[in-house]
Amino acid sequence: MTFKHNFKKVLSATAFAAALVVAPAANVSAATNDASSTQQSATATSQDQQASQDQAASQSSAANQSSATAASASASTSTSSATSTSTVKKTTKKAKKTTKKSKKKKAVKKVAKKTTKKKATKKAKKTSKKSTKKTTKAATAAVTASAGQSQATDQQDDAAKKAAEAAAKKAAAKKAAAKKKAAAKKKAAAKKKAAAKKKAAKKSAEKAAKYWIAMRESGGYYTARNGSCYGRYQLLISYLGGDLSKKNQERTADRYVYGRYGSWVNAKRFWLAHNWY
Repeated sequence: MTFKHNFKKVLSATAFAAALVVAPAANVSAATNDASSTQQSATATSQDQQASQDQAASQSSAANQSSATAASASASTSTSSATSTSTVKKTTKKAKKTTKKSKKKKAVKKVAKKTTKKKATKKAKKTSKKSTKKTTKAATAAVTASAGQSQATDQQDDAAKKAAEAAAKKAAAKKAAAKKKAAAKKKAAAKKKAAAKKKAAKKSAEKAAKYWIAMRESGGYYTARNGSCYGRYQLLISYLGGDLSKKNQERTADRYVYGRYGSWVNAKRFWLAHNWY
């Protein structure tokens, strides 16, 4: 009811304002002269007010209907929301329970995994220790065996070296002895050769000195005679013993010269100093 009353007031005020707005546009003189037209316009405005009131009433009823439908819709939505919230709560409770169960299962699985891992690591450590012990034992055995083999090989090498050194020394000594023997032989040969050369030179010197004396004594004739001296070397006839042959003259002259002067060279020296020998 208050809404309708207020709406009527608003409509009269708007009509009045419209009349005020329209009034300045009309001719003032026509408004004063034609009173009947104003009365008609007032009646027209009252009719317009009545029509607007009816329209407002219809609009208010429609608004009331829409508000009622909205209230019913809100009530239905509230009930549906309440049911949905209850279902959501139930589902959340179930989800929480399932999550708790899954968490528990996961925790159990984690614990089981940890225990299995610990057991596996312990076993692996034990096996690794055993394997390391075995490998160290095998390695030490191999090292000792290799050390023994190396020692044996070193001993063999030392023995081989010593044998090689002894063989080398023996060969060197043999070679040195052979070289020394060869040197001594060469020296003896050279000495012999020198002696032979000296002997040959002496022989040739003796021969030359003998020939020189023979040429000075008899001119080289085996039959030359000077008093009691005879032959190529002018020896005393008593020295020849009655044998005046060439061979006996040569033999007797050598015996005389070597017995008295030691050599024909010395006899020549004596002859050069005394003109006889």
